[in-house]
Amino acid sequence: MLTQLHQNKILFLDIETTAQYPQYEEIPERLRLLWDKKAALLTKDETVDAKQLYERAGIYAEFGKIVCISVGYYEKKLQKFRIKSFFGHTEKTLLLAFAHLLNKHFNSSDDLMCAHNGKEFDFPYIARRLLINQIKLPKMLDIAGKKPWEIQHLDTMELWKFGDYKHYTSLDLLTAIFDIPSPKSDIDGSQVNKVYWENGDIKRIAEYCQNDVLALAQLFNAYQGYPLYPDSDIEYATLEEL
Repeated sequence: MLTQLHQNKILFLDIETTAQYPQYEEIPERLRLLWDKKAALLTKDETVDAKQLYERAGIYAEFGKIVCISVGYYEKKLQKFRIKSFFGHTEKTLLLAFAHLLNKHFNSSDDLMCAHNGKEFDFPYIARRLLINQIKLPKMLDIAGKKPWEIQHLDTMELWKFGDYKHYTSLDLLTAIFDIPSPKSDIDGSQVNKVYWENGDIKRIAEYCQNDVLALAQLFNAYQGYPLYPDSDIEYATLEEL
C-alpha cells in the first residue's frame, strides 16, 4: 500500500470537539440565527428543531471548538511510540501548543500527519479553528496552492477505500477486522459533548482520544504489514490540562 515510510516521520492524531456553548440559549444572537439556518439543513424531521440539534454543533468548525488533540509518534532514539495530549478549556492555548509541536518537530517536506477520516474532518477542522483563533497555520496544514501529491496528509479511511466510493468505515470496525485491541473506552464520540459540558471531565475525554491515536497507529502498522507496537514500546506523557 505504502512503502519506505519512516515511522518517526509520521504524526498520528485525533481530535475531540464540542459545541462552543453549553446550551442553545447561550449562543450569541447573531450566531444563533446562523445555527438555526444550518440546523434546518441537517434534518427533514420537522419535529426536531435547532435547539435539539445543537448537541451536534461540535461537528462543525464554525459552531464548535476543539477540547483535545492527542498525538502519537515513534521516537527513534528511545524506540518508543510516544502519546501525548493537548487538552483544556481554552482552545487557543491548546492550539498554540499543538502548532508549536508542528513548527518545531514536524515541519520538513518528508514529515506526514495521519488521522482516520482526517482529510474530511480532523485536518480541515484544526486549520479552521487555528485561523479563527488568529494563529498562523503551520506548514503541514497550509495547503493553499499545493498540488495533491505535495499535501503531507495520510488518511487511514481513504487508504482503505483503494479508490472506491464506499461510505464511512469506522476505526473501530477496521481495528476489529485486523484483530487490533479495541480503541474504545467508557465513552464514544457521540458522548463527548455531554461529558464536557455536563460533567466537565476533560481528562476522561483526553484518555478516550489517546486510545484512538494508539489504535490509529496500530492500524497503519497493519496496513504496512508491520508488527503491532507491544505494550512495552508504548509511552504515555502525563496528562496535564493546558
